[in-house]
Amino acid sequence: MTLNHEPIEILLVEDNEPDILLTQEAFEEARVPNRLHIARDGVEAMQFLRREAAFANKPRPDVILLDINMPRKNGLEVLEELKGDPELKTIPVVVLTTSQADEDILRSYQSHASSYIVKPVEFDNFYQAIQALGRYMLSIVRLPPRAP
Repeated sequence: MTLNHEPIEILLVEDNEPDILLTQEAFEEARVPNRLHIARDGVEAMQFLRREAAFANKPRPDVILLDINMPRKNGLEVLEELKGDPELKTIPVVVLTTSQADEDILRSYQSHASSYIVKPVEFDNFYQAIQALGRYMLSIVRLPPRAP
C-alpha cells in the first residue's frame, strides 16, 4: 500500500556506505515518499543545513537521521550545534547509531534529540527498523512547517 503524502525531505548523516544503501532501499521498499539527502560527516551536515558551498540550493530537511560515530565532527557535536542555532533548532533529529552507551543516549536527549534508535546488527532487523521509522514519520509525527 502506497502512502499518498508529500515527500519528506530527509537528511541522513552517515559515513557508512552499506548503512546508507540499506537505508535508501528500506525507505523505497516501505514506499515512504521521501527525498533522501546524504551528508557523510558532521562538517558536511552543517554545511548542508546552513546551505553553504555545494549545498547552497539544497532544501531544509523535515527530519535528520543522525549517526554519532563519524569523522571530522561527530553526531553529538552536530546535534548540539544545530539545536543551538535558532534557524535550525526546530528540525527534528532522530539519532540512529550503533552506540548503546548510556552516556551517548543521555547526551543526545539532553541536546534535544527527538528520538534515539540503536541500529540493529542483523540486516532484516535494520531494514524493518528503517521501514517502521518511515511509516511513523508519515502517519504519526506532525513535522514543523517547512521554512522557505
